[in-house]
Amino acid sequence: MNFHIMTLFPEMIMGSLSSSITGRASDKGYISFNAINIRDFSKDKHHKVDDYTYGGGAGMLMQAQPIYDCYKSIEQDILDKGCKSPRVIYVTPQGSVFNQKMAQELASEENLVFLCGHYEGVDERVLEEIVTDYVSIGDYVLTGGELPAMVMIDAISRLVPGVLNNDESAMTESFNNYLLEYPQYSRPEEWMGKKVPPILLSGDHKKVDEWRLEQSVIRTKERRPDLYEKWLAENPPKPEKKKRRKKKAAEPLASEEMANDNTTEDNNIGTIS
Repeated sequence: MNFHIMTLFPEMIMGSLSSSITGRASDKGYISFNAINIRDFSKDKHHKVDDYTYGGGAGMLMQAQPIYDCYKSIEQDILDKGCKSPRVIYVTPQGSVFNQKMAQELASEENLVFLCGHYEGVDERVLEEIVTDYVSIGDYVLTGGELPAMVMIDAISRLVPGVLNNDESAMTESFNNYLLEYPQYSRPEEWMGKKVPPILLSGDHKKVDEWRLEQSVIRTKERRPDLYEKWLAENPPKPEKKKRRKKKAAEPLASEEMANDNTTEDNNIGTIS
């Protein structure tokens, strides 16, 4: 998978993503990063990319042309390799809030382009021209789009096959199927008077899985009731099976009782000496 980041600070992007898990995955060829400096596409002799906003107001606005030319350069390179035009994500507080489901969807793409805004934002006309997705990482404002872009790239990269040494871990982490991750423990078995739950030492994998699911549900209900409700909607409790009532032994009929009584009397008579 290939990430293309349009930014004013390419060194910030590359310095961060080139380390840890994403860096190792890039070295192995599972993912790639390409941070492109928007200033390189400015026609201004000082490589200026911002200007005052029409209608007044504080701050400067990123101009449309340098961003558009930057994107077209990226798109052409992608098309020359036989790939389709990429999705373009504009990192903005006005977008849909990024989540694990969105990360899974984006992880299926071959190329993703991120546009990192700065100053007071970006000229609306270029957004209308190139952007396919408006995405936010939360309801707050940052100085630029680089940090949110890196957050999303990190989350998406983890879902690309081969990036994690143990692909199963991506399926058991928080937010998988709306549940938070269960509590985990390592050595020693006892630390500061706190012991590892005995079930985890039992060696019974089925019971361990059941315990982990139970703990995930409990933790999600306590810490993220909004997610718990979503999980509950997809996993409604099974209706309890009605217990069958045991049939009582049929009571003897009156005639049978009388017959038994007569038999008893007859027997008694027969024993008189």
